[in-house]
Amino acid sequence: MKKQIFLTLFYIWILGQICAQEPLKINNLELPRITKQDFIVRHLGYILSYNEKHEQANWVAYELTGTETKKTVERSNDFRPDKAIRTGSATNEDYQGSGYDRGHLAPAADMGWSEKAMEESFLYSNMSPQAPSFNRGIWKRLEEQVRQWAIDNQSIYVVTGPILTDNLPTIGMNKVSVPQYYYKVILDYTKPELKGIGFILPNASSTLPLQSFAMSIDSVERKTGINFFSALPDEQEQTIEKSICLSCWSWTSTPSHVTKIKNNNKSTTVQCSAITKSGNRCKRMTSNSSGICTQHENK
Repeated sequence: MKKQIFLTLFYIWILGQICAQEPLKINNLELPRITKQDFIVRHLGYILSYNEKHEQANWVAYELTGTETKKTVERSNDFRPDKAIRTGSATNEDYQGSGYDRGHLAPAADMGWSEKAMEESFLYSNMSPQAPSFNRGIWKRLEEQVRQWAIDNQSIYVVTGPILTDNLPTIGMNKVSVPQYYYKVILDYTKPELKGIGFILPNASSTLPLQSFAMSIDSVERKTGINFFSALPDEQEQTIEKSICLSCWSWTSTPSHVTKIKNNNKSTTVQCSAITKSGNRCKRMTSNSSGICTQHENK
C-alpha cells in the first residue's frame, strides 16, 4: 500500500515538473480570431487571410522554430499567382514598373527549411507593395531580428501584414492597394518567460532602431481591428498583450538616443505608438506599459 502511494505521488511530481517546464500546447496558436469575412488559405509554412478588395493578405500567420531558421534550400525567386485564391491574386504585371518591391509578408528566409515552403513564400498572396528603401531596410532588419528571437526562444508565433484602409493608392490592373503602414506581432509561448511584442512601421525608409516602433500587442489590435492569438487562455492573453518589456527581448543594437533608461526610476521610455490626425506617428516619449502617451491613451 505504501509503495502504491509512493508511486502515485512520484508520478504526480513528475507530471508537475513537466507542466512547470512548458505551457500546454495550443493548436493553431498563431492564428488571429477568424471572422466570417476571412478567406483563409493554408500553405505549408504559413496561413493567410486574403483580402480581395486590396489584392493581398489581411494577415499571414505561422510558427517559427529555431531549427527552421537553418536554411536547407536556396531562395527560389519564382514569383507567381496563388491558384488557391479563387478570385485570382495579384500578378507580375501589377508590380512591373510600379516602383514598389514585391514585399514578402512571410519572409522567404523564414521558409528555407523546405523546398515547398520556400516556393510558396513567393506566391502573390504573400506579397504587398513596399517602398524599396523600406523593404530592403528597416523591414528586413525586423525580419532578421524575429529570426534571432526564434533561436533565442526555441519557438515563436508570428502574425504580420499591411494595415488596409479605404482610399489607399493602387498599382496595376488588379488595383493592388499600397499600404501606408505594416504591422508584426510576436508571441513567445515558452517558459520561463511568456511574452509578446508588436510593431507598426510606416512604409518608408527609416534609420531609427526597431525599439522605437515597438508597442504592446493590444496597441496593434486597436490599429488593425484584428484579435491576435485569440486561442490563448483569457488571463494569459490579457497579461501578455497589454504591455511590452523591451529588456525581455534580445536586440542587435539599442541606440541610447531613442531608447533610454531613466536614472531616477529605471523605467524604459519609447516613442508613442499612436498615429496623429495628420497620419504621422506621435513624437512624444512615454514610459507607459501600453507604449502610448497619456494624451492618446484614452482615445
